[in-house]
Amino acid sequence: MDTNTHSPHTHAGNGAHDDHHDHHELGFWRKYIFSTDHKIIGIQYGLTGLAFLFIGFLLMLLMRWQLAYPGEPIPFIGGIMGKWFPNQMPNGVMAPDFYNSLGAMHGTIMVFLGVVPIGFGAFGNYVMPLQIGAPDMAFPKLNAASYWTFFVGGMMMLGSFFLPGGAAKSGWTSYPPLANIADSGPGFHPFFNGQTIWLLAMVFLITSSLLGSVNFITTVIQLRAPGLTWMRLPFFVWAQLVTAYILLLSFPPLEAAGLMQFMDRVFGSSFFNPTGLIVNGQPVDFSGGGSPLLYQHLFWFLGHPEVYVLILPALGTVAEIVANNTRKPLWGYKAMVFSALFLGFLSFIVWAHHMYMTNMGDKVSAFFQTTTVMISVPSVIIITSLLISYWGGSIRFNTPMLFATAFIPMFGIGGLTGLPLAFSSLGLILHDTYYIIGHFHYVVAPGTIFALFAGVYYWYPKITGRFMSERLGKIHFWASLITINGIFFPMFLQGIAGVHRRWYDGGVTYAQIIEPVLKWNPVMSWAAWLLFLAQIPFIINVFLSIKAGRRATSDNPWNATTLEWDTPTPPPHGNFIKPIVVHRGAYEYSVPGAKKDFTPQTEEAA
Repeated sequence: MDTNTHSPHTHAGNGAHDDHHDHHELGFWRKYIFSTDHKIIGIQYGLTGLAFLFIGFLLMLLMRWQLAYPGEPIPFIGGIMGKWFPNQMPNGVMAPDFYNSLGAMHGTIMVFLGVVPIGFGAFGNYVMPLQIGAPDMAFPKLNAASYWTFFVGGMMMLGSFFLPGGAAKSGWTSYPPLANIADSGPGFHPFFNGQTIWLLAMVFLITSSLLGSVNFITTVIQLRAPGLTWMRLPFFVWAQLVTAYILLLSFPPLEAAGLMQFMDRVFGSSFFNPTGLIVNGQPVDFSGGGSPLLYQHLFWFLGHPEVYVLILPALGTVAEIVANNTRKPLWGYKAMVFSALFLGFLSFIVWAHHMYMTNMGDKVSAFFQTTTVMISVPSVIIITSLLISYWGGSIRFNTPMLFATAFIPMFGIGGLTGLPLAFSSLGLILHDTYYIIGHFHYVVAPGTIFALFAGVYYWYPKITGRFMSERLGKIHFWASLITINGIFFPMFLQGIAGVHRRWYDGGVTYAQIIEPVLKWNPVMSWAAWLLFLAQIPFIINVFLSIKAGRRATSDNPWNATTLEWDTPTPPPHGNFIKPIVVHRGAYEYSVPGAKKDFTPQTEEAA
């Protein structure tokens, strides 16, 4: 199936698909493992992404023990980890290098293996083709290749923990020259070491995103249903389209940087190795002449657009849920669309606000300060539009709506705390403190991840034909909301006091200057462990509801307007069993004079 065989006017539901189904039934491996169906691939991305999120979360729990109780053996599992990692966890006590590995891998796994694969890979793959009335993605085999490339990269990341010397230790940013010389020398294999495997795994993950982004863009442009004009697209589709363009344009520089750093480490080149580098009191034997700052530019040219790769799918998901559960059209739909487009453009000209410490000139600094303040404007327009959409609505506070509603203030805290960082004078002071960690995590954790939870609860009935338990869902929501704020809000207090994000003992070494805020370390750690317990109802809910959940009594159990609810539940191969023609916009709720409070996009005008 490709763009030549499926134009926007040839859709599932014609006889060709039914005849094809009569020929043979695919076996289990071909149907569920090595599938080219966008829905199966979306589920694969979702389950794999949730598993990686869980693993990344566990790494953070280990770090929180070290920060709360530095130098003490980890209870229950410390002895086992000491046997698995004798050099990194001697007698169950975390060594500084192992703490660095956990920090580097936590950031990498949560961003590149968790949030992006769920928001873009899972929801985008499953929902976006349904919302545009397409029978599949434009390039199904490319779609499968994207998932398996991602899976291989993820397995390489996890496997690096068991290499001699352990996983990468140079942070999730892998800055040279440290990253160029880390995990090298006596005791390390020249190739099979944590830092080198990290680079190769990143090449696989970046390639996966590039394959997916090309597919998403082509699908939205080429396979929309008849009548589905640009301004009739759901906001979720716009968010996925802008995300795909950001990935397509921002990831190649990082892939090039990764390959160049790989060459520096393995073949002795000097793309990023400066002249005159001294390691352990001895000059390093390479040609030199490279620029560590070049790597920072290449990394952050992806690094800041990556923030919007995380947040745009979340905003799209929240928009669908808010419109459906307020029973109102989205307020300012066109303003939201153009804000998302402007957000995508501006995301490429703000990257150097991560680099104020590099002593850039005043004029360059002023430019990036200005663009960083400007990029808050489209974000505020989208959030304000979502807030105003609540006004006068007949609001249903079910579980997906609770998570979507909480997303708005949580993301707002993340955005507001980012504004001071736009200015170099404050950025220099707060750089690499826990203030940065708090700011970023409010955007990604109670922000984006809450939106992902909302999406799981919202689209679960379409995927499985059953609802998730509302009781377990609300326990999950309230417990997560309370504990997640207990983790991240005290970070602002510690950051303002000057606590550095990379102190492996939580700042005990510098207690004479930061003692008043050290008390927050155990508080944040206990909140993190309670947040872990809060996820147990969600895990039970996901798997138990497949068989025991309340059945969806129709194909449109939420009384929604967009096209994914016009398919059978769950959608078959080819998605639609009738020709799809769109007659109206995506959010025609509570139309005056209508017989019901929702009017699907496929319903003809009276």
